Amino acid sequence: MVTVAGVVVTFNRLEKLKTVITSIEAQTRSVSTLFVIDNASTDGTAEYLASLETSVPLEVVTMPQNLGGAGGFSEGMKRGYASGADHVWIMDDDCYPQPEALDRLVRGFDESVAELGGDVPYACSVVKFTDGSICEMNNPVPTWDWGRLLVKGQQNVMVTACSFVSVLIPRWAIAEYGLPYSDYFIWFDDREYTLRLTARCPGVQVLDSVVVHDMGDNKGVNFAMVNRQNYWKFAYGVRNESSWQLHHRGFLYFLEFGARLFVSLHRGRVSLGLRAKMMGRWLKGITFNPKVEHVEKSV
Repeated sequence: MVTVAGVVVTFNRLEKLKTVITSIEAQTRSVSTLFVIDNASTDGTAEYLASLETSVPLEVVTMPQNLGGAGGFSEGMKRGYASGADHVWIMDDDCYPQPEALDRLVRGFDESVAELGGDVPYACSVVKFTDGSICEMNNPVPTWDWGRLLVKGQQNVMVTACSFVSVLIPRWAIAEYGLPYSDYFIWFDDREYTLRLTARCPGVQVLDSVVVHDMGDNKGVNFAMVNRQNYWKFAYGVRNESSWQLHHRGFLYFLEFGARLFVSLHRGRVSLGLRAKMMGRWLKGITFNPKVEHVEKSV
């Protein structure tokens, strides 16, 4: 029997976290262990988890400080791998998987492997917003031949990158490619990691595996949206992508990203002060270059 370790990363979203855990308990295919990574929440999450009884084995990991989504997923995937599970299934604390989401992910992954070979590095779900529409910020990037599996009768399409909102990652991929960059803290960690995994073979999106993302507003993300309230998130995203473009793709890609950033900020009429700060974060990518952390392969 294929085993799957579930990983949920949470920070100060107790009420939503309760729904996530209930949704995982309701899966038609049970997880072998559910790892909840609490990023030093201050809203009563720790107390709730300490007294929680679940129908699936639960392991709560309380981080000494908030390491962001990137640090939380890195820790959770490490724990899931160490548990000996065949796959690790990761998601945010506002992701509600429908009852058959996991079972269909595993089935879709196996079907794609049968067609494409053993290098398929992950399977992700379709992400809907709470009103049933597509979740704008969680659409994976398709390959040029995305329908190759569809014409074989599968409910799977081929993708090169996706967000960390319901992704099934096989054990071998974590062993070979390591963990997400925990130093990214937030934003672009999912894009970088899934691109890393698809270096030699696409991942797949399983069209009948569905989760609901209970985010605030159903909007995509672009640099024209930067304001004083959300600057801190964009600052991490720009630094992280700038670093990746320079150190993993090359200088010309780094320059092209900087040009796109400059134009987007201008078109969005972002204040001059914030534009200067954002371009400074782009330059920060020159010296920011985290290293891949690998798991212990003795398990």
